[in-house]
Parts: sequence; C-alpha cells; structure tokens
Amino acid sequence: MKVLKSILQFYINSSIHVALSCFAFVQITQMVFLISGQNTVSYFAFWGTIVGYNFVKYEELARGKRLQLRKKLRVIAVFTLGSFIMTGYYFFLLERITQIAAIVFLGLTLLYTLPFFPNKVNARNWAGIKIYIVSFCWVGATVFLPLLNAGVAPSVTMGIVSTQRFILIFILIMIFEIIDLRFDNPNLKTVPQQIGVENTKILGFVLLILFCGLELFNIYGNFNTHFLKLKLNLDIALAIVITLFLTFANEKRTKYYTSFWVESLPIVWWISLLFFK
Repeated sequence: MKVLKSILQFYINSSIHVALSCFAFVQITQMVFLISGQNTVSYFAFWGTIVGYNFVKYEELARGKRLQLRKKLRVIAVFTLGSFIMTGYYFFLLERITQIAAIVFLGLTLLYTLPFFPNKVNARNWAGIKIYIVSFCWVGATVFLPLLNAGVAPSVTMGIVSTQRFILIFILIMIFEIIDLRFDNPNLKTVPQQIGVENTKILGFVLLILFCGLELFNIYGNFNTHFLKLKLNLDIALAIVITLFLTFANEKRTKYYTSFWVESLPIVWWISLLFFK
C-alpha cells in the first residue's frame, strides 16, 4: 500500500497528471478540427507542462533555499530535466510559427514565476491576475499551438473553441481557489476572496451554461457537425460533473479533490470522445 501511495504522490507531485490533462485538451482540439497524424504538439505540450509546472512549484522554494534537496525532490528534479530534454526535442519538430508562439507562452510562464521588477513581485502575486494568465496560457498551449502547427486558418469555430477552453480552465481554477482559500495570501485577491465562495460557485454555474451554449452555437454551419453533436452531449455531461465538483468544493477537502479528481476531468472527457466517436 505504501508503494502505491508513493507512486501516486510522485505521479501528482511531478506534474504527470496535469500534463496528461494538457495532452488530452490538445487531442480534443485536434478532433474538433479534424487534425490527424500530428501528435508533435501533443507531446510537446505534455513534456512542456511537466517542466513548466514543476518550475513554478519548486523554483521559488529552491531559490529561497527553504526546501532541502530530499530524495523525492531529487527524483523530481532529474525527471524534470529529462522532460526538459524531451520538450526541446519536440520543440524543434514544430513549425516555425508554432515555435514563436510557444516562446511567447514560455515568456508568460516566466513572468508568472520570476520577479523581474525592483520590488521583486512576480505576476503570480499581482492581485487577481493569476487566474487569467493561467487560463490564457492553457488556451495557447491546447488550442492555438495545435492549430498554428496544422496551418488551420482563423475562423469563428476557432474563436468559439478558444473561448470555451478559457471558460473551462477558469472554472476549474476557481475550484482550486475554493479549496486553497485558507492557505492563500489574502492579498492575492482570488475569485473566492473577492466575491465569496457561494458567489464563486454561482459564477461557475453561469459560465458552465455559457460553455454549453457556445457548443450549441458552434454546431450550426460547422464542417464537423456530426462530431460536434456528440461533443455537445458529452459537454453537457462534463458540465454536470463539474457542477457537482463546484457544489461540494470547500476548504476542508483534501488536495486530491483538485490535484487528482478535478484534473482528471479533461482526460475522462477526451477518452469519452474517443470511445463514443
């Protein structure tokens, strides 16, 4: 049992689970736009997410020398280094325009993490801005990059899918913020800190209705109508599940409520689309 627990902790702490969620989102984007045989962006997003998230999670602690280099952390550090090499490998397989866009989103990640200004405050500590930066970066990695790499022309569908993805990530982050409410610095001004837990949940419910409404709008006049009708049904099912997670979210939930179960939702969504397709 201890071995299984250690494996699960490494799986979560090393950001493999969240990277699989990012991989799933890229795959869903490719399914919507009928992009096949181009998994380079998916692998780049997977390995890049591990590097980015581990950098964000451990860089500040390591830089401040407040975290001893324990055995588990050393393993994660080595794993992250290997992931960085894999990220670099797939980066050079991307189209030039995709590489440029990826560098832009990398810059946002660094801005979010490192203190570039004299007061040594990074974007992560800018009041109320964290949720928007993270949501936009996820849209960039899981929508813009695969479409750029495949040469998909801008369209209404692209705008709708991007908006949907932003809304979905925004809602999932709000669940994280509810769970972390007792630990977050009040100066961060997260959504539940600003409007309260109950209003945050209501906002999430409204955004979920908008999320499903956009999918319904996207069906009409779209070249991939059959798949989108299937996706609409699964979107509604996903919205119901997220509604339950939002409803029962509170500060007493364990970290696995979000770091495992909530982050599993994109993976389950992708597998469901594959199965029913």
